[in-house]
Parts: sequence; structure tokens; C-alpha cells
Amino acid sequence: MKRRTKIAGRFWSCSTLLAILLIWQLVTGTGLIDAFLLPSPVQVGKAFLAELPALLEHSAITLSEAFIGLAVGILLGAFMAVVMDWSDVLYQAFYPLIVLTQTIPTVAIAPLLVLWFGYEMMPKVILIVMTTFFPIAVGLLNGFKSADPDAVDLLRAMGARQGQIFRYIKLPGAMGQFFSGLKISVSYAVVGAVISEWLGGFGGLGVYMTRVRKAFSFDKMFAVIFLVSAISLLLMSGVGALQRLCMPWDRDEEQDGRKP
Repeated sequence: MKRRTKIAGRFWSCSTLLAILLIWQLVTGTGLIDAFLLPSPVQVGKAFLAELPALLEHSAITLSEAFIGLAVGILLGAFMAVVMDWSDVLYQAFYPLIVLTQTIPTVAIAPLLVLWFGYEMMPKVILIVMTTFFPIAVGLLNGFKSADPDAVDLLRAMGARQGQIFRYIKLPGAMGQFFSGLKISVSYAVVGAVISEWLGGFGGLGVYMTRVRKAFSFDKMFAVIFLVSAISLLLMSGVGALQRLCMPWDRDEEQDGRKP
């Protein structure tokens, strides 16, 4: 039953996407909107195939920045979550600051990072870290805080140390929230890399978008947009596969739930 529902959901999602593309093609093909303002999906597809070598070259640069920033963001977010869970004083001291970092507009701080660190990879990685560590930190922290108090009290009564409670109760219980935050972070990483490249750089999808925008090649602009979306979806799917691999007990629970 669950598999049938999942297939039906994919069918309706694909049908909706195809309907949007068809309407888009009809609107542009009939001349309701000029092609130089909104290229048709066919034009975007042709531009994508024509520019595929250049897009792949720039994608490698963007992905390298995204993965480095994401790795640092995961480590920083996990460290902050563990520290704030360990001490209420540190939680009260750092949590408002973490929330404050998310109120700073990305586009506003990006020029400052370029001014301070130049046009190399450093400012881009810093911007990606700022946008990716927050979902990890908040997700893990909420997972730690939602640990079953009865299970924690039981381990304490059996003489378990704080590290053992963390290892056997809090960490496994927070894995679901961690992977939920990671799905958000991987998409933020790619988008953050592209935004940071808009303001300067020597390569990457953001630099490529800036060049084609100045040339008014909007078909190539849409090709990059679709590519960024596809990369984000693939990365989120990869996180889902990693979650199933790291959390086999979820699969066991689903199988038990399907048994009569």
C-alpha cells in the first residue's frame, strides 16, 4: 500500500512538471511572450546541450566549493549542538548568536567577504558554512533534547556515564533530525556557492550565469537554473540513500509495520 502511494505521488509530481513545461512551450511558441524575454523549454534544452562541456567544467568548481563548505558546516554544526546540549549555560550563550547569523542577508554579507578575502575560494566557503551549519546544529540539538527521559534515567540508574548516555540514547535518537537538516544544507550549499560566485570569481556556475546575463542569453541562464535544481535534487536523494544506510532500524520498523 505504501509503495503504491509512493508511485502515485511520483506520477502526479511528474505530470504536474510536464504540464508546466507544456504550458510554458505553448505560451512562448504562440508569441504571447517574446523569446528574448522568456525562452521556450526547447530553446533551453538546445542551449543546455550546446553548453554542456562548459557547464560541466563550471559545475566542478561550484561543487568543490559546496562540498568543502558543507563539510565544514556539518562539523561546526555538530560541534555546536553537542556543546549546547552538554551545558545549559553555553546553550543560553550561543543559541541566540546562532539564530542571529541567520538573520543576516546572504547577498548583503557576500560583498564584504569578497572585499576581505578576495576572489578565491575562501569567501565562498565561508558563506556556504554560514548557510549550512544552522540546519545541522538546530536539527541535532532538537534531537538531543527530545531524548526519552525515562531511558536516560534508566541508564543513569545503571551507572552509565554522560558519554554512554549520549552514545546509546541521544545520538541514535537524533539521527533522523540530523539527516533532515542535512537535506536542507546540501541544497543551501549549492545555492550559496552560486550566489557567492555572482560577486566575483574565476569560475563556477555563478560566474557563468553572470557572463550569459550580461550577454542577454536567457536560454543559457535557464539552462544553469535547471542544472542547479537538478544537482540539488540529486544531492538530496543521495542524503536520503545515506540515511537509509545509516539508519537500518527505520527500514526494520517499516517492514514490521507492513506485516499483517
